[in-house]
Amino acid sequence: VVAVLCLLPVLPAMAQHGDTSAPQTPWGDPDLMGVWDFRSLTPLQRPSALADKAVLTVEEAATYERERVAALNKDRRTGDGLSTAGDVANAYNEFWWDYGKALSDLRTSLIVDPPDGRIPDLTPAATAAAAARREARRGRGPTPGPENRGLWERCLTLGLPRLSGAYNNNFQLFQSAGHVVILNEMIHDARIIPLDGAPHVDPKIRQWLGNSRGRWDGDTLVVESTNFGDKTSFRGAREHLQLTERFTRVGPDTLLYEVTVEDPTVWTAPWTVRQELKRQSDTENRIYYEPRCHEGNYGLPALLVGRRMDEAAFA
Repeated sequence: VVAVLCLLPVLPAMAQHGDTSAPQTPWGDPDLMGVWDFRSLTPLQRPSALADKAVLTVEEAATYERERVAALNKDRRTGDGLSTAGDVANAYNEFWWDYGKALSDLRTSLIVDPPDGRIPDLTPAATAAAAARREARRGRGPTPGPENRGLWERCLTLGLPRLSGAYNNNFQLFQSAGHVVILNEMIHDARIIPLDGAPHVDPKIRQWLGNSRGRWDGDTLVVESTNFGDKTSFRGAREHLQLTERFTRVGPDTLLYEVTVEDPTVWTAPWTVRQELKRQSDTENRIYYEPRCHEGNYGLPALLVGRRMDEAAFA
């Protein structure tokens, strides 16, 4: 499917779904195709020190970027001449990390709802579950084998939604008359999203990336995802997770992305992230990196060895 969609021509005409200047596809939908970069130095949640400040000044944003980049620098040294522990903890040197910049609108958080820029409180059940996970990480919980580690640790999927991380912060969006495909750079997940108005699959059918259905709301592509499996985990949300994503072309090289996250078993209210994504140039479109993850990697065996050591220490 992806190979076929890559060959579709793109015509720079006006969209028919509304009055914006978004280009349209040959079949009349807004054209959202391209490789889109979602890296950002802006934190997901507003820092407590900025509780009453939703937007930075230009000077404050420049200072924040400079200080944040310096703090994240993996090539820094401790000054004692012995940097072995720091090198091990940092995993990779600075060349491999790709943090981006602060948001162009200078917001202090990616979260726009609630207005305080913070994730809503956990429910009592979710609070207890989080405490149990912390105990398990200390070696005091049930003994997991490799099949019990997270999907991300096993290089199977990073899950949804995709938010800014350390690297591979790109996805490529393809369109046909009846489908949209979102190919994520990290782990190379491909979401094939029908636009035919069909209902979600039976609730008994569960998938790592959920079951997605798309529709047009004017010039905005709306994608609703349900039916996540119990192996999925996004900040503690699993099979009850529901996502509503909105993609809107607001400029030649800018895609407005919003995602509303809901799980009444985990959070006391829904919450929404908003970010402007930047389109990669035609040259950069041809440079799409594939993460190697566990290929030649001893990370997962090392995690399990460490787990056995923790268990012995707490036995």
